[in-house]
Amino acid sequence: MSTQPNIVFFFSDQQRWDTCGCYGQALPVTPNLDRMAAEGVRFEHACTCQPVCGPARSCIQTGKWATETGCFTNHRALPLDAKTIAHWFAEAGYDLAYVGKWHLASEVGHDYRTIAVPRERRGGWNGYWMASDVLEFTSHGYDGYMHDADDRKVEFKGYRADCVTDFALDWLRTRDASRPFFLFISYIEPHHQNDPNRYEGPNGSKEKLKGCEIPGDLAGTAGDWPPNYPDYLGCCNSLDYNLGRIRAELDRQGIAGNTLVFCTSDHGSHFCTRNGEYKRACHDACLRIPMVACGPGFTGGKVITELASLIDVPPTLMTAAGITPPPAMRGRPLQDLVAGTARNWPTDVFYQISESQIGRGIRTHRWKYSVSVPGPAWSGNKQSASDVYHEEYLYDLGNDPHERFNLVRDPAFASVRAELAEILKRRISEAGEGVPEIRAAAPEP
Repeated sequence: MSTQPNIVFFFSDQQRWDTCGCYGQALPVTPNLDRMAAEGVRFEHACTCQPVCGPARSCIQTGKWATETGCFTNHRALPLDAKTIAHWFAEAGYDLAYVGKWHLASEVGHDYRTIAVPRERRGGWNGYWMASDVLEFTSHGYDGYMHDADDRKVEFKGYRADCVTDFALDWLRTRDASRPFFLFISYIEPHHQNDPNRYEGPNGSKEKLKGCEIPGDLAGTAGDWPPNYPDYLGCCNSLDYNLGRIRAELDRQGIAGNTLVFCTSDHGSHFCTRNGEYKRACHDACLRIPMVACGPGFTGGKVITELASLIDVPPTLMTAAGITPPPAMRGRPLQDLVAGTARNWPTDVFYQISESQIGRGIRTHRWKYSVSVPGPAWSGNKQSASDVYHEEYLYDLGNDPHERFNLVRDPAFASVRAELAEILKRRISEAGEGVPEIRAAAPEP
C-alpha cells in the first residue's frame, strides 16, 4: 500500500458558500461537510477566479487563467497540448479517475455535449473515466447517461448526484490498492437544469426545505429564487449525503487518514437578480464559494480568514501529493496559510468575467471593485480582454455585505476607486494581459 496521500476532489457546480451550515446556513443542509470542516480546514473567504462553468474548470485543470488557455467562455476546448494536473499526478504514479461533468471538450466544429468525449480531449484523465462533457445535456435531476473510457454509453436510473457517486464508489472498491489515487468527482448539482430552466432537487425538497431563511442579497428582489431556492438547497443536501457516502467508504477501507478530501465549487448563483441568468457577475453570490479540506495537512478544525481563490487549488493539490507546482501555475499552495508560514499572501483575489461581458475585478475583505468593457464593444464572445475598461461596480462589503449600494459613481469614494484601480491594473498585467486603461463609469442613464 502506498504511503503517498490519496486525493478526492469533490466538486459541485453553482453552489453558493452560504448553503453550508459551517458558513452560517441555519437548516441542516450539509451535516457531513460541517463535520468535515470541524475536523479539517475551512476557508472562510474563498472565491472563484471565473464565475462561468467551463472557464473555471480550465483554471482548475491547468492552474492558469482562463485567458491563458483560451477557455475564457463555455464551449471552448482545453488545448490538446495543455499540461494538466492529471498529467502531473500520472507522472507521480497516481491512479486517476474522473467521474461526472467535464465541460472542456466541445468547441465550434467539435460538439461532444451529448456524445463520448474522445480520449485526446480528456485533459490527461486517462485512467477510469465515466463522464459527460455537458452533463445537464445528457441527464436531468433524475436519470440520464454518461460515457466510459471506451466511449460506451452508460445509462443510469435514479437521482443524478446519487448515481454519479455510485460510479465513484464502484471504482474505489475495485481500484488498484497498491497505488495512490486521485479521484475527481465533478457533480452538476446544484446547477439549474438548462431545458426547463429550474433547479431540480430530489423529490420532496420543496416541502423539506420550504422554511429556509432567504439570503440577504436575494430578499426583496425580482429574481427567480422564490420557486427555486428550496430545491436548490435540496440539491446541496443531496451532495452532502453523497459526500458522507464517499467518506464512509474511505473509513471502511481504512484509508481515510491518508486521504485528502477537498470540497469546493466552480461558482455560485444569484438567481437572476444581477443579470438575466445565474452567474457571470462580480457579486459575492457568484464569486464566493465553499472550500473545505480534510486530510493530511488539513486538520484541526481551523478556519482560515485570508482570501483564497480557486486558482490556488491546483498547486494545493499537487503540494499535498509531494509534487512541486510548476512556475506557470498562477496560484499558491493553501498549505502555507494552514501552517501559518505564508509570506506576502495577497490581500485581494483577482477574477475575470467573460461570456456575458469582458470583465475584471478584485475582492478584498472590505471592497469589491469591478470593471468591464461597455456593451457595444463586446464582440460576441470572441474577445478575451481589452486595453480599456470602464468602472462598473464598487461595493463596501464591510457596510454593505449584500451589495445593494453601488458606489462606483459616488465622488466620496473617488480615492478608494483610484487605489483599487491601480491594484487591479497590476493584477491584470500579472495575468499576462498588459496594463489597461481604466476609465470612470459613464453617467447614470
